[in-house]
Amino acid sequence: MVEYDDKIVRWFMGAAVFWGIVGMAVGVLVALQLAFWQLNFGTSWLTFGRLRPLHTNAVIFAFVGNMMFTGIYHSTQRLTRTRLASNFLSWVHFWGWQLIIVGAAITLPLGLTRSKEYAELIWPLDIAVVVIWVVFAINFFWTLAVRNEKSLYVAIWFYIATIITVAMLYIVNHLQIPTSWLHSYPIFGGVQDALVQWWYGHNAVAFFLTTPILGIMYYYLPKAAERPVYSYRLSIVHFWSLVFIYIWAGPHHLLNTALPEWLQTLGMVFSIMLWAPSWGGMLNGLLTLRGAWDKVRTDPVLKFFAAGVTFYGMATFEGPLLAIRSVNALSHYTDWTIGHVHAGTLGWNSFMAAGMFYWLTPRLWGTKLYSTKLADIHFWIGMVGILLYVAAMWVSGITTGLMLNSVTPEGVLAYPNFLEAVNSVRPMQHMRALGGALFLGGFFLMAYNLFRTIWAGQPVTTVIEVPAEERRVQEGLTLWQSIFNPPVIYSTLIVVFAALWGFTGQISATIAFVLMIETALVAMIHLSISGARWSDWYERLLESWLPFSVLTLVAVAAGGMIQILPLVYSKAAVDYEKAAQHVYTPMELVGRDIYVREGCYTCHSQMIRTLVGDVLRYGPSGRLGESVYDFPYQWGSKRTGPDLSRVGAKYPNIWHFQHFENPRSTSIGSNMPAYPWLYHQDADVAALPSKVRVLRSLGVPFPERTDEQLRAAFEAQGKEIVADLGKAGIEISPNREVIALIAYIQQLGKSPAAAPAQAAAR
Repeated sequence: MVEYDDKIVRWFMGAAVFWGIVGMAVGVLVALQLAFWQLNFGTSWLTFGRLRPLHTNAVIFAFVGNMMFTGIYHSTQRLTRTRLASNFLSWVHFWGWQLIIVGAAITLPLGLTRSKEYAELIWPLDIAVVVIWVVFAINFFWTLAVRNEKSLYVAIWFYIATIITVAMLYIVNHLQIPTSWLHSYPIFGGVQDALVQWWYGHNAVAFFLTTPILGIMYYYLPKAAERPVYSYRLSIVHFWSLVFIYIWAGPHHLLNTALPEWLQTLGMVFSIMLWAPSWGGMLNGLLTLRGAWDKVRTDPVLKFFAAGVTFYGMATFEGPLLAIRSVNALSHYTDWTIGHVHAGTLGWNSFMAAGMFYWLTPRLWGTKLYSTKLADIHFWIGMVGILLYVAAMWVSGITTGLMLNSVTPEGVLAYPNFLEAVNSVRPMQHMRALGGALFLGGFFLMAYNLFRTIWAGQPVTTVIEVPAEERRVQEGLTLWQSIFNPPVIYSTLIVVFAALWGFTGQISATIAFVLMIETALVAMIHLSISGARWSDWYERLLESWLPFSVLTLVAVAAGGMIQILPLVYSKAAVDYEKAAQHVYTPMELVGRDIYVREGCYTCHSQMIRTLVGDVLRYGPSGRLGESVYDFPYQWGSKRTGPDLSRVGAKYPNIWHFQHFENPRSTSIGSNMPAYPWLYHQDADVAALPSKVRVLRSLGVPFPERTDEQLRAAFEAQGKEIVADLGKAGIEISPNREVIALIAYIQQLGKSPAAAPAQAAAR
């Protein structure tokens, strides 16, 4: 007899519902802040720049993370016909993950951030995430090792890919050197940091928000429809093509920037290729419902699943579309991208979560769903909320993109004032907040419905009987047999030759292309003569979790290494001597960390694209050398405010002083929050020596200075700015944070790397 551990499943589901409401409520608040600046409340820990990272982390890691663990722990036990390997590890996983979420909820509003999208947590929390993820992985793979089911079902494949790839992505992108218990600098800077970050950021969406939910789809959708998966072969193609191709697509987030051209092209090509496997998975899910459409109309579980899979198809159509260079020129830095992301998170993740919760709750508590009507109302309120949200962001994004890129026949900007575009879409920001509020209301209905269902039932313990002869099945292929066999060898050679064909010179590329074709022909001849079938080898592979996991790791690691290693280890990518960045003064370094703390990167970019509109508005396009000493990089991903790459010396010190105190006094119609605390808080000068030592170890050529000399240099520059402000009648201490922030802002664009481009423009 095997008794499943469903108590841990119930707790993870409860946590998912709770954190989902919290994360979405914060999302509604930040949406309202974009429409009404007053809702920043003049309090440091409630500003948009600090709450926006809290919203994204809460929705991704708290809500979807707990939902994912719910589905994985519940379905894996059924698919392996065994109890989770360790009760202790399960509960360490649960409480460890919740404590990390609480830590994030405390630190992010306090401004303790790394400023890297979806990777903002400070280094002690990062270590905790890795430790708890390892605990989860041990428990999962240990369960596979002692399973009572011979073959690994398709849902398990996606769970394996999630565990392995998220670990790889998280560790590489979070490599950092601490300067204190609450602060650190990443080991990558400038363009290298940008590439590594979006290799992580894009694939966090792929392997945290997509692959585990696909595994859940492959298990729960057939269960709810009471029909088998439409095509087993299609699921094989879907899995392997998705995990191999997805990892290459990250550079499309950096199109038309200073990123090397070959990487931009690579990201665009692989993003377009993602259409095929993504839609293969969508069709496999929807076609599983064939013959069950009458049930879809009456069963809220299937409604949520069908709509969720449809939104997955929409999002994976729009994603490659936005990765086309010309389309990206319009969409990047605008609300269009925000709408695309929320079509996925609200439509795909949240609807799949709701469907799973509605299906699981009656079974985990041995009762019926309290109200099918309430579930239907939830569905339609949520659907209207999503459509309002996404439509508002499409209109807003396309409108601002067109306005900011518009150039008259005379070659001047049609809308030179950035605020014209911001204010023109204010009604869309109101609609966005309304859509988010409706979706949140639907989630509250679900929470009430589930609570009443639980109240009417009792926790159920599921017990199954496994015959003795089926206990602890033997593994199939060994690791050696799995890797060194014709299918793997031929596939590897074809991929290697294809990479050489795409990334080498004309002669080498021709040779590689010929070898790729010859290898494919030899493989076909070999298989036809031997009579062997790839499916036979694959069925044996599915009996062995370790070889399957190793091959998955190889598939996802290949793309990352080919993209990242050339840029990290080749100094030719950035000429450090001829295009060196301005080395920050002590005060500028302190000001930069304040800029990061306040989340200024969430609204302002520091990367001028190679587009006519960008160059006319901001100046010469960004160059690699301008950010070589930036740890972390600050290229940004959204422009709610203008780009700041060349803002240094554009305005006098008094302008910035007044701008931070009351943005409306200098920029009529601005929606930027005020920062009154900067005027009475002293800058953290004591941390300077540690920060400088770490940055020197990372290659920043700070001059040798004692702690006293660092403080003296800080105070000297502060006195210069204060003296200039004194001419306008301003009296303030040179140690105040606002002075350091002004010092940082005023040096932007003064990099020696910008001088040649600026001279050429003149």
